[in-house]
Amino acid sequence: MSNLALNLAASAANSPAAPALRIGDRTLDYATVEAATARVAGLLRDRGLVPGDVVGICLPNIPEFAICYYGVLRAGGIVVPLNPLLTERELTYHLVDSGAKLLFAWSEVARAASGSAAAAGTEPIPVDVDEFDALLAEFEPMPGYEERAASDTAVILYTSGTTGKPKGAELTHANLAANCDVVVSTLLHLTSRDVVLGILPLFHVFGQTFALNAAMKVGALLALVARFEAGTVLEVLARDRVTVFEGVPTMYSALLHHPGATDFDVSSLRVCVSGGASMPVEVMRGFEAAFGCTVLEGYGLSETSPVAAFNPPDRERKPGSIGLPVRGVELRLLDDAGVEVADDAVGEIVIRGHNVMKGYWRNPAATTAAIPDGWFRTGDLARRDADGYYYIVDRKKDLVIRGGYNVYPREIEEVLYEHEAVAEVAVIGLPDARLGEEVCAVVALKPGATTTAAQLIDFAKARVAAYKYPRHVHFVEALPKGATGKILKREIVVPGGLPVRNT
Repeated sequence: MSNLALNLAASAANSPAAPALRIGDRTLDYATVEAATARVAGLLRDRGLVPGDVVGICLPNIPEFAICYYGVLRAGGIVVPLNPLLTERELTYHLVDSGAKLLFAWSEVARAASGSAAAAGTEPIPVDVDEFDALLAEFEPMPGYEERAASDTAVILYTSGTTGKPKGAELTHANLAANCDVVVSTLLHLTSRDVVLGILPLFHVFGQTFALNAAMKVGALLALVARFEAGTVLEVLARDRVTVFEGVPTMYSALLHHPGATDFDVSSLRVCVSGGASMPVEVMRGFEAAFGCTVLEGYGLSETSPVAAFNPPDRERKPGSIGLPVRGVELRLLDDAGVEVADDAVGEIVIRGHNVMKGYWRNPAATTAAIPDGWFRTGDLARRDADGYYYIVDRKKDLVIRGGYNVYPREIEEVLYEHEAVAEVAVIGLPDARLGEEVCAVVALKPGATTTAAQLIDFAKARVAAYKYPRHVHFVEALPKGATGKILKREIVVPGGLPVRNT
């Protein structure tokens, strides 16, 4: 029996009174959470759900997300986690494409959810924090857990859809269980004494595996924060004596530059994890110096459950590197002809292992294109050093080709992050009649900092080859970000409305 929800069952049996989920001044112990999942499963059975049916969960980081997530899995269903910020049109697409039978929808997005559900033929189940317990009390708890095979789909995660419509990555019970075990046992060395900060969206695979599934597996406390705000996060870190912080680079930058950061006691932190995007080395160094905590950078994708590589805590850490392949996973670098490249040469990362998805939901053509030979094509470019550590160079489609020369935006971003005035930067390619593309840096400055476009251009010009430095610099208050805090280059618009290429 391979039901992922059994991890929660085991922790509830071992330590029923231990705190499992906390948000603000509300704390639920393991026995309470496990009992609530039984009633969710009972509700689903009452609504006619059978094993293999799809159920959407459109909730923020609140305890009800975990209760619904494990309740659906307990009943043998497939979870489709959905961002509560999706528009009605976007939500409708996800419900129709997944064929969701039911949708647990946050009360604050009820209008969009009800319209989408009606259009998709999905039954909406409103989730109001103040009324959800009363709703569940109407249903008899489902005893036990539905038996599922390791290869059965547990979760469908929709990719960001930067090119074309979003695709649903099918992650199996085995995918998620194995990746969770790697996180717990070899990457974080997590125990029941840990307190994990749940700021990463739980509808995203990073938050599910590293925070929700990992914490529930070992019986740790998951301290939830519904929305990232640097001051609030610092308060929770101090109040709950958080030991494990997991975030994306923009979160680290925001915490580092928060004016009151030094007013909070965060000495309980023992490990910090960064993923979702490459962390600028200057941000990593600055955060570690200010917070007295080691940041371990890793790499993964929705299609790989997510973690594929990581800087192991018990070996040398190399700042700027995504580390080594994790246990049970293989990485290779291939050129455009599919030939493996030598050390220090750039190639596309391809991945094989227990973490690679079953395929794209109802999309065999996309599955074959992504996994033609058992190796998943990531679209990410990297190099490998002589010790086997990998370094992300850039997204294959983010590459700027200036006058026939390849310019990797990540390299230029790293340089600009070294400038004392720069808080955030994204380097993009702009159409150019003569060169094909020109390099452009879009910059957000630190609070109170000043500089000019010419100064930043000169700063970069002194540090990179002549064909690489940006000829255009545009300043913005903040860069557009997705739900996880990852910078969305596809949404950047520079003066004149020049389009961004291929992102």
